[in-house]
Amino acid sequence: MTVFLLPDDIVFPSPTLAEPDGLLAVGGDLRCERLVLAYRMGIFPWYAQGDPILWWSPDPRLVLLPGDLHISRRFSRVLKTHGFRVTFDAAFGAVMRGCAAPRRRPDEGTWILPEMIAAYKNLHEQGVAHSVEVWREDALVGGLYGLALGAAFFGESMFSRVSNASKVALAALVRRLECCGFDFVDCQTTTGHLMRMGAREVSRRSFLAMLEKALAKPVRFGGLPAGEMESAAALRERWPGALLHSCGA
Repeated sequence: MTVFLLPDDIVFPSPTLAEPDGLLAVGGDLRCERLVLAYRMGIFPWYAQGDPILWWSPDPRLVLLPGDLHISRRFSRVLKTHGFRVTFDAAFGAVMRGCAAPRRRPDEGTWILPEMIAAYKNLHEQGVAHSVEVWREDALVGGLYGLALGAAFFGESMFSRVSNASKVALAALVRRLECCGFDFVDCQTTTGHLMRMGAREVSRRSFLAMLEKALAKPVRFGGLPAGEMESAAALRERWPGALLHSCGA
């Protein structure tokens, strides 16, 4: 087993040298410059409280192409009737804290540690990290966050406090990415939930080739002004027809 120890210099080994489970390197820090370089190389940090910083590049990689998002009939009705509102970059810190909260038990751990929140908030202030917020009345009930570099969006985490809120966040994100010309969402590791919504596995080699092309494009996370709200029903009505799949319930 070969895992690289990172020096103080902001460098990474080739992601093709990662272990079979995707672990590539250990150490370093969460400076903005290091994080941006990592994502541009197809690498991301993921570690638990008490561990050193661990850097990963899994094979296969899960990606979601904007045109592949599946909207079931049941979820289409949710978008139309459940009264959610969506914002972008209006409450980045609150979204990260929501993602960091235990999902089942109060004593359950999280990989989104305080230093991770501080680091990604710095990226947000630099216009690299972004959030999608889902509201019911004035309550934040779900959301997601990630990084936008070139025509690639690197999804980090999402959460729901009520049923379907994270799905609404993902649908809103993909709609914006489609409008802005993004190539894909990097979902990192495989989950059944994301695969049911249209994500697919690709080899690391294929992912790195996709990433190289995406990073060469001068795409920006534009669209609605930061903080502007729209209803989920409007989101559904304004969705490009090719993205609205009838996949059953």
